[in-house]
Amino acid sequence: MARQRTFSGSVWEETAGYCRAMRVGNQIFVSGTAPAAGDGGTFAPGDAYAQTMRCFDIIQEALEALGGDLSDVVRTRVYLTNMDCWEDIARAHRELFVDYPPVNTMVEVAGLAHPDMLVEVEVEALCEEGPPSSYRPAPKSTILGRPIQPATYPPVSPYPPTRTNELDEGCLD
Repeated sequence: MARQRTFSGSVWEETAGYCRAMRVGNQIFVSGTAPAAGDGGTFAPGDAYAQTMRCFDIIQEALEALGGDLSDVVRTRVYLTNMDCWEDIARAHRELFVDYPPVNTMVEVAGLAHPDMLVEVEVEALCEEGPPSSYRPAPKSTILGRPIQPATYPPVSPYPPTRTNELDEGCLD
């Protein structure tokens, strides 16, 4: 069964070697999503409600990239660093899923990637069969989802480059 991946561009995806979300058939799995700000910092430090909403904004973008939506979510897992914040996190969750509540697990953890992150969320969704019409699979000659550029054009072989002298300098950065 074909796998379709989407990346958010987070530095963590490349550092740890994972994708934001993956679609397999009618299932979409979204990685643990923290409240990252666009500048690499944490969105709304100290505000559990705002951080939860930010997590779901990122999740919604990933779901849409794979043909899904928050209405397709069937399971949420919420990791929080302080159980005293659970009501703010639950309020955000309830507002987003009032018409289609998924099953949910909320667990207190010792910490997240940054000390000012209060919450991280992962979800699973079930969608209609078939890939989204806008989906374009990654080229077969990729490294971490990025195309490999042959050192010569046109390539002398129909196969992807396998030796470093066949690659351009920027493909492995």
